[in-house]
Amino acid sequence: MSDQLSARDWLDQGLKTLAGSGFTALKAEPLAKAMGVSRGSFYWHFADIAAFHAAILSHWREVAAEQIIANVEAGSKDDAPLALLLRRVFGERLTLEKAVRTWASVDATARAAVQAIDRRRLGYVESLLAQAGLSADVARARAQILYWAFLGFAWSDQPLPKARQQAVVEELLRMAAS
Repeated sequence: MSDQLSARDWLDQGLKTLAGSGFTALKAEPLAKAMGVSRGSFYWHFADIAAFHAAILSHWREVAAEQIIANVEAGSKDDAPLALLLRRVFGERLTLEKAVRTWASVDATARAAVQAIDRRRLGYVESLLAQAGLSADVARARAQILYWAFLGFAWSDQPLPKARQQAVVEELLRMAAS
C-alpha cells in the first residue's frame, strides 16, 4: 500500500483488526505494519489513539446500523423489511459485534456507543413492527424480544446452518407478527 491512505482505509482496517484481534490491537504501530505504511500516515488522519477509537466507534455505527437499515429500506420494495433484516443479521458471523461489546465492557466510550446503537436498532425494529400494524406497546415489547434474540446469537461461536437459519427467522417472524 502507499502512504496515500484515507481515514476510511484506516477505519476499515481498524474494524477488521477489532473483529480479528480485539480492541487491545487498535494501536497505530501494529495497524500501520499490517497496512504496510508508517505510523505517520495514521497520525496524518487522527490526532491520537483516542481520536482513532472514537472514529472507529462512529464507523462501526455506520457499518453495523445505518448501512444495514439503508439496505433493508432499499430492498423492502420486494420483501417485508423485518424479514430482510432478520435474514441478514441471523445469516452473518457477528465477530465484530462481539468484539465491540467486549470492548464496551471495559471502556465507557465504547459502552456509550453500544448503548446508542442498541437504541437506534431497537427503535428501527419497533418502527417496522408498528408499520406492520402492531400497537406501540406491543411493537416495543416484541422489538425488545427480537433484539435479545439477536444479542444471544451475537455471542454464539457458530453461525446457523442455512436450513436452521431459515427456520429460526421464520419462527421469529411468526412470533413478532402474531
